[in-house]
Amino acid sequence: MRIRTRKLIGTFVLLIFVTFWSLFAMALAQSALTDINGLVAAIFYVVAGLGWVLPAMVIIKWMLRPDQPPA
Repeated sequence: MRIRTRKLIGTFVLLIFVTFWSLFAMALAQSALTDINGLVAAIFYVVAGLGWVLPAMVIIKWMLRPDQPPA
């Protein structure tokens, strides 16, 4: 697969992933974090805010992999 194709696919995957991640984190925060203390809520928001980075790094690494030489 050429790098241009991987970048196109990766862009759409990242957009979909970040959208679902943010909606999931928002729904979880509204349902589970309404009656807890501030420290636990702060920890959740840090983890939810940075939790998408590791999967995104894997997708971006895949997107930027060099093309294989033709056989």
